[in-house]
Amino acid sequence: MRLSEKKCIDCSGKTPKLSPPEAAQLLLELKDWQINAQNRLQKSVKLKDFKQSLSLANRIGDIAEEEGHHPDLTVRWAELVITIWTHAVDGLTENDFILAAKIDEAVAA
Repeated sequence: MRLSEKKCIDCSGKTPKLSPPEAAQLLLELKDWQINAQNRLQKSVKLKDFKQSLSLANRIGDIAEEEGHHPDLTVRWAELVITIWTHAVDGLTENDFILAAKIDEAVAA
């Protein structure tokens, strides 16, 4: 099953973190994401102007609410920076990759 077809699960401090090899494998299913120095998924989307950045941020907000998993969004003129990690475990879980895959679909739409 593709990541974008899965649903984020409720997480807690007991949710297992992904190992670096597990995270690297899931990263292959995403488009233009990277794991940054803080061990968080991050993607920068270049857009036409501030209005498009804000519009995409709002679409991502709707997805985040549906999934119950929320990214950090930095809205700039002609750019949206998306950062995802599981706060409860201060690391990466499968939920982060599921949300990123759903965001990829919104960016492509």
